[in-house]
Amino acid sequence: MSFPILPFIASPEDPQLEEFSITGQALFAYEKLKLSKHWIQQFPSQLAIFVQVQKDVSVDQITELLNLGVEKVFISDESQYESVVAAGLPEDRFASTKLQSNSSLIVGEKLDDLKKYNHDDNRDVYFDFTNGDVTQGDVDELAKLGYTIVLPGKTLTTKKQESEKVSISSAFVNTLVTDRPDGLFTTLITSPAPQYTALGIVYSSKESIIAAIDEKVGVYQSRKRTHELWYKGKTSGATQKLLQVAKDCDSDVVKFMVENRKGYGFCHKSTKYTCFGDDLQHNGHGLPKLDATLQDRFENAPEGSYSKRLFNDESLLVAKLKEELDELIDAKGDKDEVAWEAADLMYFVMCWCIKNGVSLSDVEKNLDVKSLKVTRRKGDAKPAYLKEEANGQPESKKPKLEQDAADYQLEVIDASDLSSPGIAKAMSRPAQKTSEIMKLVLPIIENVKANGDKALIELTAKFDGVTLQTPVLSAPFPESLMNISQEMKDAIDISMNNIEKFHAAQLPKKKIMTVETSPGVYCSRFAKPIENVGLYVPGGTAVLPSTAMMLGVPAKVAGCKNIVIASPPSRSTGQLTPEVVYVAHKLGASCIVMAGGAQAVTALAYGTESVIKCDKILGPGNQFVTAAKMYVQNDTQALCSIDMPAGPSEVLVIADEDADADFVASDLLSQAEHGVDSQVILIGVGLSSTKLQEFQQAVTKQASALPRKEIVAKCLSHSYVLLTKSYQDAFDLSNQYAPEHLILQINNASSYVPDYIENAGSVFVGALSPESCGDYSSGTNHTLPTYGYARQYSGVNTATFQKFITSQDVTEQGLQSIGKAVMTLAAVEGLEAHRRAVEVRMEKLGLL
Repeated sequence: MSFPILPFIASPEDPQLEEFSITGQALFAYEKLKLSKHWIQQFPSQLAIFVQVQKDVSVDQITELLNLGVEKVFISDESQYESVVAAGLPEDRFASTKLQSNSSLIVGEKLDDLKKYNHDDNRDVYFDFTNGDVTQGDVDELAKLGYTIVLPGKTLTTKKQESEKVSISSAFVNTLVTDRPDGLFTTLITSPAPQYTALGIVYSSKESIIAAIDEKVGVYQSRKRTHELWYKGKTSGATQKLLQVAKDCDSDVVKFMVENRKGYGFCHKSTKYTCFGDDLQHNGHGLPKLDATLQDRFENAPEGSYSKRLFNDESLLVAKLKEELDELIDAKGDKDEVAWEAADLMYFVMCWCIKNGVSLSDVEKNLDVKSLKVTRRKGDAKPAYLKEEANGQPESKKPKLEQDAADYQLEVIDASDLSSPGIAKAMSRPAQKTSEIMKLVLPIIENVKANGDKALIELTAKFDGVTLQTPVLSAPFPESLMNISQEMKDAIDISMNNIEKFHAAQLPKKKIMTVETSPGVYCSRFAKPIENVGLYVPGGTAVLPSTAMMLGVPAKVAGCKNIVIASPPSRSTGQLTPEVVYVAHKLGASCIVMAGGAQAVTALAYGTESVIKCDKILGPGNQFVTAAKMYVQNDTQALCSIDMPAGPSEVLVIADEDADADFVASDLLSQAEHGVDSQVILIGVGLSSTKLQEFQQAVTKQASALPRKEIVAKCLSHSYVLLTKSYQDAFDLSNQYAPEHLILQINNASSYVPDYIENAGSVFVGALSPESCGDYSSGTNHTLPTYGYARQYSGVNTATFQKFITSQDVTEQGLQSIGKAVMTLAAVEGLEAHRRAVEVRMEKLGLL
């Protein structure tokens, strides 16, 4: 028992999870979970996840929980527990109410002899207080006896004391013992994953531990000033974020897991990382040290260096991975050579991981999940990777391995029962992790805020390989930068014209809308454009004029004074994408900021010497762009809003027996090729097995011919077909999922719009309306809410670039109509000046 409280959290999305993760453990109810392959990855590495199941949860579902990395499953029904044991599942992965077993024990009242049932402190005993009143005294007493108390998160607090709440810090410190004359507790300080390094030894008092848990920072007891608490780094800047608190088996040593501020160690010596002599710049060993080194090289390696080439040239890195794997295989039989080649391979594996935003701690967490699996795969390799015998000789190494047709098959789920757990699995989205990305983004944001244009020029050279004299291209734009074919100009002109028609129709019909709400009270509303808008258009290796059109045309229609486009220059030419410059010219944009990533977002949000500070930032981008947008939106110094939260692209297609299989497959694949984290879902209404097979075959045939088929295969591995009996069920599921794109390939599709649709970014009605038309030329906007945000967000539209202002004109008759009501409400709220503002007017007019 490292911490005597086990918080029962309502759901993984509940803010209480972060608040009480300091305990190192959390319990969830099975019915509140949306399980998926990488579900466990949303939790910190140091957090043990437990799940409580009801009697109706099957053995297979419990097995899935254990395979996904849940450390312990809580079962209150003894017959259900006997079923999982009979199925061969390990007892030590469960907590049950069975007194004599090898599982942990769940009780609802004190045991006569705790030692008898906790196997001499080798068995955790959980006291379930989830359905009953409890006092701090009850909890402290039980914790001291050795129970771990299960309590709902809503009943807990990290504060020392809070009315009608149980303090977790009080419960923790009351279990501690010490034989020191000063009453202090030896405290070991460690770092989190992947190092788990001992940083130093300090001393804690009960007061310092309570303060640390409350404030979630490193707080210890000062031994020089015995009446003072020592807030680590308060004067030096070497602050710590407290991640977890635990104690040893004898309850006389405390352990703090802390995250040091970047650039600082734990030791008071500025060049040391730990108090045991590890240097700040060269600390750690093995893979954790390699992880830190490569992370630094990814951020800071100079242009032209080997490290920079590895991170920027994907074909080079892939070639090195294959080369080193072959060399490792060839080294068999020679222990030293195998170790050497394995180290080489791990180096390039970590390069690949860091290039894709994956840290060593992410990899280790997946290894932990694999070690917790209770069922094992058969173990065969894919056929393409097995050696084939020909004339007694093994087949030579193939330069490229073809995708297996099975890689393009979507998993089929019977959704005739809308409560089926398979539906929740299919409709859950991949967990998004931003904490690691934010660590990389924050230094960029601070750099641009502090150094302006100079930082933009340096970062464009670093990340895009282009050296600029100025980061801004101001209008009018040179003709030489718009060198595109007439065919491309015509395509852009047609598309912009259609987008403008559709978005102009969205403008308010009247300059000002006025309603007389009471006699003599005139309330009005009018629209005004947002003055300065920043439009982020991804670039570099991509050509995305459609994004510039979709963002710029509504801004122009709304009447925004300054349209500022940000787009990185091409690494190969050193210049902006000519199609984007042409669109900017057509829009009348003020300028183009020649930068991408978090640095461009920061420049737009805060402004620089050359970049106009924008009031709103819009546009898609990678995970670094998204993290920067979320940051500036929440920074009151920026005073800058954004369009919407971003997530991977997605499509949901509803198709019936008469749908064209080729059309359906092409719509699914048009989103699957976006990225491995994209998701596609097909909902089939009344499909025969023959029709379902047609769909699967069409997907396989088309996918195998695509240039991005490896990406498509990975996307389809977490995409699904849901089979329903009725159109109503299909639309119910669609509204539950809230897709970015909804495509209706069903009979009489238009008859279902709008009545059957509650949540969707954009709808494509009928077999001849592919999502691609909306992406480019139909006129609707393709910047849409993803990740389920269609429940509360709209896609970009004309109003996105406007603010709506209300006004009121109250006459003497109006004061007579509503004056007394205003005074009555102001009085009950205790706002006397509000009440007097009306009273003084009514008195002068003789209305009282």
